[in-house]
Amino acid sequence: MDIQTLISLDHTQCGVQCNSKKRILEIISNIAADNNEHISATTVFESLMSREKKGSTGIGNGIALPHGRLSELTSVVAIVVTSTPAINFDAIDDKPVDIFFTLLVPAERTDVHLKTLSSVAKKLNDKQIVKAIRNATTSDDIIAALA
Repeated sequence: MDIQTLISLDHTQCGVQCNSKKRILEIISNIAADNNEHISATTVFESLMSREKKGSTGIGNGIALPHGRLSELTSVVAIVVTSTPAINFDAIDDKPVDIFFTLLVPAERTDVHLKTLSSVAKKLNDKQIVKAIRNATTSDDIIAALA
């Protein structure tokens, strides 16, 4: 899956001021709902929190891949947010997280969900890409880093 087709300026925010896991997921949920008439911020937030209760999506190295399934969606929605400062996200390496790449997928499309998560994780395994995202000062910079 080409990540470039999933991301857009209206689904990307850079340097969000935040200090908790709950608050960053609320911000991500609002971004998703503000740019998709078929979903509500509450529905997105509940889906993301439900997944986090099963185990943190913090994959280490300051990166988290929050994700959820929504019956209201017909295609994958991606939201990329960086935070300042990095926040405690219960990541597997116990380090704070400052890069959040969120995926929302149609509830019945498990195959797409897993393939997309794998593609994103592979991309974020590239230290140069991660460095470029961390150095980004605009949404355009984040999108360019992921190109």
